[in-house]
Amino acid sequence: MDSGILYLWFAYPDDLLDEQAFARSLDLLSEDEREKLQRFKFEASRREYLAAHTLARTALSHCDPIPPEAWHFRTNSYGKPFLDPPSDLFFSLSRRRGLVACLVARGAEVGVDVESHERAGEVLEIAPRVFSVQERAQLSSMTGSDKLDRALSLWTLKEAYAKARGMGLSLPLQEFSFIHCPPRGMALEDNTSTDSGTGRWRFCTLDHVGHRIALMAEFQRQPHLEVRAMRPFQVPSLLPHDPQPVWFPQESA
Repeated sequence: MDSGILYLWFAYPDDLLDEQAFARSLDLLSEDEREKLQRFKFEASRREYLAAHTLARTALSHCDPIPPEAWHFRTNSYGKPFLDPPSDLFFSLSRRRGLVACLVARGAEVGVDVESHERAGEVLEIAPRVFSVQERAQLSSMTGSDKLDRALSLWTLKEAYAKARGMGLSLPLQEFSFIHCPPRGMALEDNTSTDSGTGRWRFCTLDHVGHRIALMAEFQRQPHLEVRAMRPFQVPSLLPHDPQPVWFPQESA
């Protein structure tokens, strides 16, 4: 049973330009994670990976009294990470050059995706390949910044949902839709789901440091969102802002 609380954590890869912060973070990784880190060709990619995996461990330890370095992970056939041994904690990661996000919940599947505002134009260019017929129809009636903003929100929501379903981009992106439908706001329609269970999902978008963040959670009611940041040499972690996102589908009055 979900607790009704979502924990959203942020980290900033450029914080790891500090050699001491990089070394402290590296100490938290498993041997396997360290080997993967070394495979990245570029230092920026290494910082993103290190920030993401350190963040996941820190966020999980905030929920359960286990040292960050003691967590163990496995992946499903689509590459989605889970805790090993299994736990009632579920988490999702997303990383970009300037921001990493980790979403954690107890007893509920979750998904998070992060995308830079600067990439909205690129997202719009690939719309025919990744958006559904219904999504493209609604986009076609829009212009300018509104169209770019909608495309960015759709892309992050679709990625977050695919992660929450545990299938990533193996889930056919054109087969499910986030449809704007006033006055309810937005609804999820999914032709890939065999259980007609789209109503069990709650989702929203918010913005932070030039990025659009989409959150997806398998909650029966509107979640309570707690937001924290992992910054080097700052204890406890700071709350960067107090977002009050609008969750969909909206609850009846």
